[in-house]
Amino acid sequence: MKTPLRHTLALFLFALTFSVPAWSAMTIEIIGGAAKRIPLAIVPFAPADKLDDPAEIVSADLARSGLFQLIETRDVSPLPREPQDIRFPQWRAKGADAIVIGQVLPLGGNRYEVRFRLYDVVRGQQLAGFSYTTTPQGLRAVAHKISDVIHEKLTGEPGAYSGRIAYVLKSAGRYELQVADVDGHNAFTVARSSEAIISPAWSPDGSRLAYVSFEDKKPVVYVQNLVDGTRRALARFKGSNSAPAWSPDGKRLAVVLSKDATSQIYLIPAAGGEPQRFTRGGALDTEPAFSPDGKWLYFTSDRGGSPQIYRAPIDGGGAPQRVTFEGGYNVSPTLSPDGRTLAYIHRREGRFLVAVMDLATGQTQVLTDTDHDESPSFAPNGRTLLYATLLGGRGLLATVSVDGRVRQRLSQSGDLREPAWAPVAN
Repeated sequence: MKTPLRHTLALFLFALTFSVPAWSAMTIEIIGGAAKRIPLAIVPFAPADKLDDPAEIVSADLARSGLFQLIETRDVSPLPREPQDIRFPQWRAKGADAIVIGQVLPLGGNRYEVRFRLYDVVRGQQLAGFSYTTTPQGLRAVAHKISDVIHEKLTGEPGAYSGRIAYVLKSAGRYELQVADVDGHNAFTVARSSEAIISPAWSPDGSRLAYVSFEDKKPVVYVQNLVDGTRRALARFKGSNSAPAWSPDGKRLAVVLSKDATSQIYLIPAAGGEPQRFTRGGALDTEPAFSPDGKWLYFTSDRGGSPQIYRAPIDGGGAPQRVTFEGGYNVSPTLSPDGRTLAYIHRREGRFLVAVMDLATGQTQVLTDTDHDESPSFAPNGRTLLYATLLGGRGLLATVSVDGRVRQRLSQSGDLREPAWAPVAN
């Protein structure tokens, strides 16, 4: 079946025309893995015209997940390119449970067809087979899409290799809001300033980023359009304007303003306009996060005497309810895409750690073992969290699976903070 890859071409054009030269890709260190990994052989696709081999990108994606054991293929000759070339007993003898084969075929006009097939080696059955038409610039996006398909077929859960991440890079006294592929490639700069940039937040369709900039010597909330490069100030009221969070339908944002009293949460139309106050009282309310169904707003508040996470119905039909009770400091709420899990930063013995709570049972689990974690953000499949941490006085990004078994560190020159995982573009 031939299915053209629908990736965000407009974002790529923006990266070429609006951005400045990107930093090098992040290096990834795997510091944990699943208890049992799936043995998988990925045969080189041998692309023409000196293109990157999608098989190498797919291999890097799946190895990085910690869920797969990659089987050596270079000692097999000839390598299979077509289904009839696969000698299943040979691959079973090498310990593979599954095998991926593929090709990159020129179509003319700087376009290529990428074919791949996934086979169950034990049963000798095809599990998936697709082809994608792309350009050389879109080849990495195709490879990440293939990784997503393989991940889902072999684990039963969607992959999260095709998305993008936003983060703030501090280097040489300057701040840059950058967007990159999940593996750190194809990075480009969205905004830069000699003053701090914080709190990037993706719109539900992945076409816009809201963030806070101090370029006017005070915090102002901006919305950047990644398609055409335009930017506008959404909240520039008296006092502080901070902590933007998009509603699931993309029609409004929650922001934290101090224009009338202490920091309180307001709702403001995404197109701009007069904000509507959501929280009241003398407490400091901040860090809003919508539930995926749009019915609740979670936020951090000290109304109980210490920073804890609360939630209140969006329709205003009830008083705020406290959600976290374990420990004296719980902040930075974020909800999994299915709305079942709350991730947040929990302080324990002076360390700031990523924790998760099952909202149905109230059961909690601390996932990290570093000292200064911040800004947790769920992958679109809900199985992994991206966050920032400090090591050796320098900020870097890291990921952890929601069961705490698979951990990674992503490093790059400079100081990385404030990560946000984008929704997968349709």
